[in-house]
Amino acid sequence: MSANTTSPADREPEAPAAGSRLPRIPFWAQIVLGLVLGVLLGWLARSQDISWLKDTLEQIGGIFVRLLKLAVAPLVFFAILVSITNLRKVNNAARLASRTLLWFLITSLIAVAIGITIGLVTNPGEGTGLTPKDGKAPEKSGSWIDFLTGIIPTDIITPFAELKVLQIVFLAAFAGIAALALGEKAKPILTLSESVLELLQKALWWVIRLAPLGTVGLIGYAIADYGWDLISKYATFTADVYIGCILVLFGVYPLLLATVAKVNPVQFFKGAWPAIQLAFVSRSSVGTMPVTQRVTERLGVPKEYASFAVPFGATTKMDGCAAIYPALAAIFVAQIFDVQLGVQDYLLIAFVSVVGSAATAGLTGATVMTTLTLSTLGLPLEGVGLLLAIDPILDMIRTATNVAGQALVPVIVAARENILDLDRYNSASASPIDEIAPSDAERKVSVPAPA
Repeated sequence: MSANTTSPADREPEAPAAGSRLPRIPFWAQIVLGLVLGVLLGWLARSQDISWLKDTLEQIGGIFVRLLKLAVAPLVFFAILVSITNLRKVNNAARLASRTLLWFLITSLIAVAIGITIGLVTNPGEGTGLTPKDGKAPEKSGSWIDFLTGIIPTDIITPFAELKVLQIVFLAAFAGIAALALGEKAKPILTLSESVLELLQKALWWVIRLAPLGTVGLIGYAIADYGWDLISKYATFTADVYIGCILVLFGVYPLLLATVAKVNPVQFFKGAWPAIQLAFVSRSSVGTMPVTQRVTERLGVPKEYASFAVPFGATTKMDGCAAIYPALAAIFVAQIFDVQLGVQDYLLIAFVSVVGSAATAGLTGATVMTTLTLSTLGLPLEGVGLLLAIDPILDMIRTATNVAGQALVPVIVAARENILDLDRYNSASASPIDEIAPSDAERKVSVPAPA
């Protein structure tokens, strides 16, 4: 007698009996309703000066973010460890890993070039009414020394206690490589790690289901706290970030899919949409990672490869936070402080964006990456204080762009290596978030050898 190991998230939802209950509201509609309700409640709290409503919205959004962060440290560790050991099941694993990294770099370069171009055309720091006195140096900042020395932890506990994601990635990679070297002796540890990862993903899945409620709190508090007056001061900069991300999302990515991967871009967005919309709301690439991996597998990327590429991308692949945004932020701060940037400075921005993107893994948002960019260019770090005022509004589109890129690259690499399941890709649909979990049969599909 065998036990049924299919988890509730993996089962197809049962159709409700006729007349027994109301039709189920799709997850995307719940998110939209959360956005609308959040804007309305935030406007009400600010316009009528209802302090208790503002505090309630802050608590609701804060609890949702804390629940996401609660799983980040163990999720990153076990996801990276398991993903590295899963590479032993993949043909040409080293080739796939190197191609994945290469496309991470290529797409980051394209994104940062778009950010710089938009900044040069629009001059986002001019006419804002902001002055250097409005800025405040951040309590935490990033530098190349901190970045390079901060990769290796001084002990095992601190990275998990203080959520130093880059150090957690280092520990996980080290453990994964050691497990590969041990071979069969490490099998019990790997089995345990896979079970813990499944448990964490299940728990995080329950948190993800709270995203519509979290949306109400996060959006509502942002409107109640910042108001439209503040947003108007950053109108050009805000528009630049959104335009840059949208150009990458719906311009560059479809072009790469059509010309490099030679697949239908519309199908990609159909399959990946649940992860993109969740990223927009949660503002967390790592928190969205289980959904990103599942939609990537649904798009025909073999599970063994997706389980490596997606966790790796969730901690290092940041086209929104580490490419478009730092480029625009540097131009914005330079104009506020009346500093002229030259060609060498723009080349430095591109270099920092490509090489230093892993620094964004340390904190929610792009604060560390921004301070790293500003310090490299010699710009005042007080400029970060100007940007923090509008950061939550910008972080939504940045994270959505990050996650879309984290699903895009595995599709491109798999297509180029002839291991993409085109039947599954072409049949991908924008089904509700409940229905994106692969079946047990799909989980066991092995990676075919490249042609």
